[in-house]
Amino acid sequence: MARTKQYNEEEVLEKAMHLFWKNGYETTSMQMLEKEMGINKFSIYSSFGNKHGLFLESLKQYKSRVNDVLQKFKNGTKGIEDIKQFFYDSVSSNFKTDHLKGCFVTNTYNEFSETEDELIKEQMDSFMDNLKSIIIEKLKMDTTKTEDTVLKQANYLLLAKHGLAAAARVNTTQEIEDYIEMTFKNI
Repeated sequence: MARTKQYNEEEVLEKAMHLFWKNGYETTSMQMLEKEMGINKFSIYSSFGNKHGLFLESLKQYKSRVNDVLQKFKNGTKGIEDIKQFFYDSVSSNFKTDHLKGCFVTNTYNEFSETEDELIKEQMDSFMDNLKSIIIEKLKMDTTKTEDTVLKQANYLLLAKHGLAAAARVNTTQEIEDYIEMTFKNI
């Protein structure tokens, strides 16, 4: 007979996500996960397969949390102003808690950029492709921009978003606001 889980999977997944977000995949040990999640390795393996499976589920959890911000961005009708607001929205929660800074997806993208982990790369590429397509859609609202300009600006803004995520880990609110304002000064 299968044992009944003595924990809420959603709650322990949230705790794991925060730990991975704070420390990254490699630095987070199974012992750290056990302590943070309040469950043993057997339970982690039973629910998530292994550390990698738990990490993938943590990424899914994070992406579902940021879906509201992405949906607001996608539904906007103000073009470049929507992109700028998305930049602000994507860091607004980072200043509420000092221990979670930056974007979990961008942190993961950076950590796994040189690995052969196809499952992680697939998740990251999918997220970044979606983000870039929304940026392109917003830039195209300015009909004076050529296709070439739109693509160059989309690439620039995607890279600026990566930079913003990294900066949000260490910079002050004022420095972040200045960064965003300067990013959009000539777009």
